[in-house]
Amino acid sequence: MSKQLLSRTECTAMRGIAILAIVLHNYCHFIGKIVKENEYQFLTSNNDRLWEVLTHPDELLPVHLFSYFGHYGVPVFLFLSGYGLVMKYESHTDSCPHLRFLRYNYLKLLRMLIVGFSLFICVDMVTPGRFHFHWYNVIAQLLMYINVLPEPDRIIWPGIYWFFGLMIQLYIVYRLLLYRRSIWMAAALIAVCWLLQVGCDPDGETLNRLRYNCIGGMLPFGLGIMAAKIPTLGLKCSHPGTKVFPRWEYFAVLLVASGLIVAMGFWYHSWLWIPVFVIIGTIALVRLMPQWMLSVLVWIGSVSAAMFVAHPIARKLFITVAWKQDIYDGLMLYVIAVIALSWAVKQIIDRIPKPTL
Repeated sequence: MSKQLLSRTECTAMRGIAILAIVLHNYCHFIGKIVKENEYQFLTSNNDRLWEVLTHPDELLPVHLFSYFGHYGVPVFLFLSGYGLVMKYESHTDSCPHLRFLRYNYLKLLRMLIVGFSLFICVDMVTPGRFHFHWYNVIAQLLMYINVLPEPDRIIWPGIYWFFGLMIQLYIVYRLLLYRRSIWMAAALIAVCWLLQVGCDPDGETLNRLRYNCIGGMLPFGLGIMAAKIPTLGLKCSHPGTKVFPRWEYFAVLLVASGLIVAMGFWYHSWLWIPVFVIIGTIALVRLMPQWMLSVLVWIGSVSAAMFVAHPIARKLFITVAWKQDIYDGLMLYVIAVIALSWAVKQIIDRIPKPTL
């Protein structure tokens, strides 16, 4: 374990960065006049709007940036999931049977989902804009196969819960194809999934469906698998607080990665590879942070699961403030509510018996 690329503290801090990006994104992109993201499809109109606000910035520029780029917290989570699976299941000689592995990880996800979903539907039923749930879609959500159904962006509500269906797919792929296999298997899956996307219409429904499922998430997940399996070639010292490179080199990496994330988003084929630089930039950012800031992010990362399932509840309550044009007022109230709700939801989740492997 002294050879690992990332320490436990760094992984938790990266989760903190990822969940903050997702929480802010999922509020900001619901505001009508704000630039929308290219997450499941590549829409040149969104890029045109981004270029407009970058070249003519106003007081809403941070909101535009959170809306357009915040969803890249998801690839960070997928990278950490792949990395963590290898560290947890391949660091000892005991083998985990397929069904037991899938049962354990499904129940682990359901433990979070059922709490957040139950609270959300209660809030959704008593607030304006109530969603019309169908029983078969609710079952599909709880069994985590809703991603594979037609028009997932119209039937998954709250929309961010598509992540649970994605994760159960990636758990299946890991146990069947990647568990204790060569890194070349992960590389091959990344290549296959890239080829399946590269021939799609950038704004077509086929690409939309693929990116709601494991094909769209294989790049960051596979990179996490590979990062955990490849010898780190001295990139990490045994002391967890030691920085491998000088501080200025991490700063340079962060600047280059940030520039590439922006520039690559304007061309479809390079857009598919942005998660690589999101992950590299996040690692560099964590290693640049002062200790006090790292400690804050570690705390946020420690409640990231609860924050993930709780923030749609706060969004449903406070998005109306932004719709009345008090955008920053609503955003501040939303963030405060998310932090409080996350703490409360974590208390509930912790009282549900944990599944055993």
